Amino acid sequence: MSNKNKEVVADIISNDIKKENLGHVGIKEARELLMDAGAVLLDVRPTAKVEGENAQEAGIANAYYTPYPEFADYLDELPSDHITPIVVACLKGWYANRVMGYLEMMGYNNIYVLDTTIVDLIATHHAHADQ
Repeated sequence: MSNKNKEVVADIISNDIKKENLGHVGIKEARELLMDAGAVLLDVRPTAKVEGENAQEAGIANAYYTPYPEFADYLDELPSDHITPIVVACLKGWYANRVMGYLEMMGYNNIYVLDTTIVDLIATHHAHADQ
């Protein structure tokens, strides 16, 4: 591995270690990031894993449905500033963690993974939106 790659990976790990739970957030923290910090939400579930609506269809502000198998086709949806918080979510975290790694390798450094299912976040959104 080249020294440049080692430096990039070491910087990413150093940044992640500074985050509580290595950047994994619960529903409350995710909602705070979305509502208070203007975070972008990426629902990365593959199409076959979506039952009902995705986060974008649910009307969550700044939510984008960017299915994992086609994620490269959705890079234009990402913030151009590389510092806007991004919350990545799926069902079990598998796809979200992969996307977090890709984003970090692309230079984004304010990335979080929802530590529960995106379905719960959508339900919470609906519960609060309907009040």
